Amino acid sequence: MRKKIIGGMLALIMALNMMACTPGQNTVVTQEPTATETSEETEGEETTESTEDAYDFRIGIVTGSYSQSEDDRRGAEAFRDKYGEDMVTLAIYPDNFTDEYETTINIIAGLADDPKIKAIIVNQAIEGTSEAFRRVKEVRPDILCIAGESFDEFDDIKESADLVVNNDFVSRGYLIIWTAHELGCDTFVHISFPRHLSYESYSRRVNIMKEACDEFGMEFVMEEAPDPTTAVGVPGAQAYITEHVPGWIEKYGENSAYFCTNDAHTEPLIKGLMENGGYFIEADLPSPIMGYPGALELDLTGYSGDFEKITEEVENAVVANGGAGRFGTWTSSCGYTNSAGLAEHALNVIKGESSLTDLNDILSAYKIYSPETEWNGSNFRNSSTGESIDNVFLIYQDTYIFGDPGHYMGSTQVEVPEKYFTIE
Repeated sequence: MRKKIIGGMLALIMALNMMACTPGQNTVVTQEPTATETSEETEGEETTESTEDAYDFRIGIVTGSYSQSEDDRRGAEAFRDKYGEDMVTLAIYPDNFTDEYETTINIIAGLADDPKIKAIIVNQAIEGTSEAFRRVKEVRPDILCIAGESFDEFDDIKESADLVVNNDFVSRGYLIIWTAHELGCDTFVHISFPRHLSYESYSRRVNIMKEACDEFGMEFVMEEAPDPTTAVGVPGAQAYITEHVPGWIEKYGENSAYFCTNDAHTEPLIKGLMENGGYFIEADLPSPIMGYPGALELDLTGYSGDFEKITEEVENAVVANGGAGRFGTWTSSCGYTNSAGLAEHALNVIKGESSLTDLNDILSAYKIYSPETEWNGSNFRNSSTGESIDNVFLIYQDTYIFGDPGHYMGSTQVEVPEKYFTIE
């Protein structure tokens, strides 16, 4: 690997016996209304002793399961392994959260029953998070409620959450197209479905991408694929992508770049593009383990949390399969750093060492889990009024393109034109 991507902290996490990447090797907490994890979940594993002083409070982190959002889960585990089970409580919301709204709310809000809980982080903050935070605040206004990657409207969740941090769909809407143009692409294909496009952030990003394609003289195309949370499930949604990639390449050409809004679509899309041609700039929530291990049939068991080694292994496989210069990622997982970084930030705020809504303090906490990754970001701005929301932040990393050698695009240094911040 020509550029070191993750340094000392993640190496320390690996040295502390973090759980292996294979989902089947861990027992996931049952999806009951107030389910939290206990020591039984990690039976047979060594419990990491915290190197920090003992704290007389607890931090709760709620994520999806391995099957839906493994990176989010691994980041939560990294924070727990660093500080110990006595200080960290983990919980999981249901995979079919759209159909189990009340269950999701009760799992999140149930953490407030523990009198020692001082902060609750939800990543990804799926539907119901805003209502769960509202219920928490009714009984425990002292608890910090933090949302990572919120699905709820910002104007709604800003009232119940103390802090919201999402990937920067505004800047990335422009920068993903900028990157595709820099790599020589002439067409950009956006793959999604109605539920996702009903979210403000997704629909606004689509319009930004369209405008950017016009700026760079590229064609913008939208394709619809099945929603994995519907009756077809993940297998049906993935089969659809597998079946259609060859036809898309034939239709749009090998200089077309592809983007999908759903994690489950990512693996078959990468695999199809690797085999048929085309470009994949980065995932919706970028990570070197988002889609790449399955698409490339990589066994990364034992590398959990070591993103330097993971990226190196993925890059070698991409190059060996003829994908050099056509596939990209963030070298530090978005989901992983959201879970671990937001929990670290909450800890610093509780200790009085950081300010809750200071972007530099937030990114400093993220850098602990991604020490050599460049970040950028800003407060979210309403596209109509131009007004910023003080407790909502959008952040992003530099894009890394796998190759021989691979390289960063320098996207965190690119100035996004002002007009893109007012596109609705």
